[in-house]
Amino acid sequence: MSAMTVTVRIPTTLRPLTAGAATVSTSGATVADVLDDLEARHPGLRERVLDESGALRRFVNVFLDDEDVRFLDGPGTTVPDGSTVAIVPAVAGGAGV
Repeated sequence: MSAMTVTVRIPTTLRPLTAGAATVSTSGATVADVLDDLEARHPGLRERVLDESGALRRFVNVFLDDEDVRFLDGPGTTVPDGSTVAIVPAVAGGAGV
């Protein structure tokens, strides 16, 4: 399977890691792959979204084309080519993002 092109929307609090970019293009077959590719391009980003076990942090929501991936397959959610992944800090909760 070839790499899929995905757009990732970056929240303001994480933009220092992406040189201020609000969106970045990346690739990956799953949400976890997309986050791994983001980490390779923008070190420090993955750890702000996933915990040590690879699960989504409580205070971060990740959406695939407006669907919360927690209600899909979490980080294992398949990402179709041309999709948009949005990283969204929770409105209330812990610090970090």
